Amino acid sequence: MTSADSNTFNTLKQLDVDGVGYRYHDLKVLESKFAISKLPFSVRILIENLLRNEDGQAITHADIEALCRWSPTAGPQDLANIPVQFIPSRVVLQDFTGVPAVVDLAAMRDAVADLGGDPKQINPRVPVDLVIDHSVMVDYFGSKNSLDLNTKIEFQRNEERYRFLRWGQLSFDNFRVVPPGTGIVHQVNLEYLGQVVMQSKSDDGNLLYPDTLVGTDSHTTMINGLGILGWGVGGLEAEAAMLGQPVTMVAPAVIGFELFGRLPEGATATDLVLTVTQMLRKKGVVGKFVEFFGDGLDSLPLADRATIANMAPEYGATCGIFPIDQQTMQYLKLSGRSAQQLAIVEKYAKAQGLWRYSASESKPQIGGDLAPAVALDKDSFSDTLQLDLADVVPSIAGPKRPQDRIALTQASQAFKDYLSRSLDERSGDKADVDAAASVSMDDKNFELNHGDVVIAAITSCTNTSNPDVMIAAGLVARNAVRLGLKAKPWVKTSLAPGSQVVPAYLEQAGVLDDLQQLGFNIVGFGCTTCIGNSGPLPEAISEAIKAKDLTVTAVLSGNRNFEGRIHSDVRANYLASPPLVVAYALAGSMKVDLYNDALGEDTNGNPVYLKDIWPKREEIDELVRTTVSSDTFNTKYADVFKGTESWQKLEVAATERYEWPDSTYVRKPPYFEGMRPEPAELAPIRDARVLVKVGDSITTDHISPAGAIGPDSPAGQYLQEQSVLPADFNSLGSRRGNHEVMMRGTFANVRLRNQLAPGTEGSWTTYWPSEDVVDIFEASTRYKRDNTPLLVLAGKEYGTGSSRDWAAKGTQLLGVKAVIAESYERIHRSNLVGFGVAPLQFKSGESAESLGLTGKERFTIGSMSDSPKEVDVTATDESGKETRFKVDIRIDTETEWTYFRHGGILHYVIRDMTQ
Repeated sequence: MTSADSNTFNTLKQLDVDGVGYRYHDLKVLESKFAISKLPFSVRILIENLLRNEDGQAITHADIEALCRWSPTAGPQDLANIPVQFIPSRVVLQDFTGVPAVVDLAAMRDAVADLGGDPKQINPRVPVDLVIDHSVMVDYFGSKNSLDLNTKIEFQRNEERYRFLRWGQLSFDNFRVVPPGTGIVHQVNLEYLGQVVMQSKSDDGNLLYPDTLVGTDSHTTMINGLGILGWGVGGLEAEAAMLGQPVTMVAPAVIGFELFGRLPEGATATDLVLTVTQMLRKKGVVGKFVEFFGDGLDSLPLADRATIANMAPEYGATCGIFPIDQQTMQYLKLSGRSAQQLAIVEKYAKAQGLWRYSASESKPQIGGDLAPAVALDKDSFSDTLQLDLADVVPSIAGPKRPQDRIALTQASQAFKDYLSRSLDERSGDKADVDAAASVSMDDKNFELNHGDVVIAAITSCTNTSNPDVMIAAGLVARNAVRLGLKAKPWVKTSLAPGSQVVPAYLEQAGVLDDLQQLGFNIVGFGCTTCIGNSGPLPEAISEAIKAKDLTVTAVLSGNRNFEGRIHSDVRANYLASPPLVVAYALAGSMKVDLYNDALGEDTNGNPVYLKDIWPKREEIDELVRTTVSSDTFNTKYADVFKGTESWQKLEVAATERYEWPDSTYVRKPPYFEGMRPEPAELAPIRDARVLVKVGDSITTDHISPAGAIGPDSPAGQYLQEQSVLPADFNSLGSRRGNHEVMMRGTFANVRLRNQLAPGTEGSWTTYWPSEDVVDIFEASTRYKRDNTPLLVLAGKEYGTGSSRDWAAKGTQLLGVKAVIAESYERIHRSNLVGFGVAPLQFKSGESAESLGLTGKERFTIGSMSDSPKEVDVTATDESGKETRFKVDIRIDTETEWTYFRHGGILHYVIRDMTQ
């Protein structure tokens, strides 16, 4: 970068913090020309990012000026004309997505070497932190040694993966690994890694700038609660960001969400986030930023904000960000950040106009180091919503989607209604709503019924990061134990904190033992049930479910409850606050009305109701105040990168290139085999067949599940052919470093309903022209032999959910050249482009159904070589009848077109580095 190319707005200024001089790009310089102080906080952060990275080529003076002119009244086309090349300050990974990312980097080193380049060019250029949190499973539960046993099994299962990650840690610069057993990536990020304001050293002095990031998990947005702009991306985009490539986007619409009032007695942050999720899904915020503002923030603790920000993927937004204010500073101090860092954050945020002043704070005017204090209102945003916090009521969400909130008063009846519909769909007139199975287990005899809760899990960073709801769960347990209540014997109970801090303050509060007495023993420090690592149900329970085809339930304090995600035996899954998870473990059934039915009986035989054990707000607040301390955070994070003795004993050599030893976990992928220095021309797609045809709301869990591997599934059969016993399969998520497993696991969700194989669930399709019903991997193999390209037809919200690059990688490796859907979720659309699969979109008002497409046709798609906005499609049925229609090409930026022409983002990076 030359002086003529950068700092063309002359914003690089000096800022003094406690006698130390720093440099920063001062947004106040732009105020007179662009009225920056009236823009949403998130847009200001993007502007600073462009100012700091201006180079006259990728980011120009004109690009910055266009974003400075962002307007709340701008329409979609206006925003699409404002390119944003976002360069995050750092990248965070979790191990399910981190292992394949490191696999890709290792393979890219080989590819660069094969093309005559220096393999060391493939190295992170920004700080990267990988937190191992997705691998622990709940094999053991309900006993004091559950944690120890699960931890040992986790290491035994995953040693090959962990050894590979240790190689990455030693062989790449700027790459740190938080070892297993520490916590969940987003909670560790919130409590320790996040800085709010970053600094970098240079010859010109230390430069201050906003902490920004992308992460390979959709819930990276949790850090938005701390005022840090970041979001989830696919592994492909993250890898490119690690290598210095910008995250390409267009200027976002920003939806303002105004909060006012206070939460009422009995309502929790979980109830609030489920309400917010429902409202924003209804509003429609896919691909948009959401920014929270209003007087309600004065009383909304940082932990509650983080809970709301965490679920941005569930309400569909790119991010859900809160401003920096006194609540931010209180949390930074509580979580053990240094006094120097606190001073830097406050001074920088106020100087940049990124500070939110509460009603009780004096507000500066223009002049000096402080930016003008302008309170954002509805006129600052593209659109707005309002919520009076006093209107929030206890709630759950389910049985299949996080946005389907149900007031707790209606939960019992809502489940009964769902059960009736579900049984009618599955069994019709033969449905038995009163079906029950007799079970003998652990010296107990009982009946298992429809609606019984077989999993009750306090899990996920969404809620275990929040001391209020965790202390509340402990108090519910304490009150229940004192009255003699117990969890029902068919309930698999578990407690999986997101960091080591949680059990420390629960023990200090005197409630950890009460949780354990109800079976909520610590099972691991990781995602567990929320990611689908719920482990096996007791054999007697599983057999009873299958024998009577029971619709049993799971209740978890997580953020996802999609079909087939939590457990293959459990059809109905509900999200709830930790105290409600405890309550449902006591009640034992979703049919129980928690407001009016007894949870059980006390030692004297008297009925006990939820109101009898629910704690008061003041009791929760007092315990949080007296037991959650900065000393605990400092102690627990003192050796965060050290790991256990087992981790430290992993002997790995630091080598320039990975040696690819024989492994069923980590294999060299085929993406770059035969790669040439220049990409081939984009050709039309001719005579393609449809591999999968699905309806609305198909998630990345449907496309690339992360849970258990069935012995009879294509992935299970492959592993057995490699002499891996079913007991050692681990999960699909843990096998993402092996493309052979993941190809066979694509579209293998047990609840997937492919319309090309009616009457089936799971990985089935019809192979044309023979009309054989075969598994999807087998059909793909046959089509490859025939040199037949493939398509996917889908409805609305295709690719909802986790930021799984394997949902795109697997799709491409099966031979799919394009997806035609009615609409896409943001991350999956980007992932498809990033791996060379064309995301095509039906014109508004059109769909496969409206066009009469059955999936039996042959499809020809015109040329996309000139980067058109739309393309012609011709579908020819068996009789020769043609259906012609146009589709939009959802390759949204010129940079995305560049990636697509190269066959994907990684291919582009390799060619760019070697040329």
